[in-house]
Amino acid sequence: MQRTLILLKPDAVQRRFVGEITGRFERKGLRLEGLKLVHASRDLAEKHYAVHKGKPFYESLLSFLTSGPTVAMVWGGRESVAVCRTLMGLTDGAKAPPGTIRGDLALSVQNNLVHGSDSPENAVVEIALWFPEGVIDYPGTDATWVG
Repeated sequence: MQRTLILLKPDAVQRRFVGEITGRFERKGLRLEGLKLVHASRDLAEKHYAVHKGKPFYESLLSFLTSGPTVAMVWGGRESVAVCRTLMGLTDGAKAPPGTIRGDLALSVQNNLVHGSDSPENAVVEIALWFPEGVIDYPGTDATWVG
């Protein structure tokens, strides 16, 4: 079963969309394997956004991610990376189609509520970064149709 990291960024927490967004992943059939509320440090934000270092928007990404609490989650399931990215919609909420998280709830590129790993390989790295203690692996009653 594939895993992916999903972050509900500070704007999602502040706007009280944690339940709404989490419910979308649950209703799709994904399995929650890790969940915690984190106030990201500058160091964690720098590691998370290392790929963007040197770009004009890098500092604003760091400032935003460290501005308040973030909900870090690990979701598992068949093709969870692609499934979660489809549920999230395009990065720019103003251009994301209705029915997606960003299309329904966001208007901004930066304040777009949610981050999701962009590949299975990056998911492994990001999960290790945000969940150094590991995540829970458990047999679910739905395991035959989810994963």
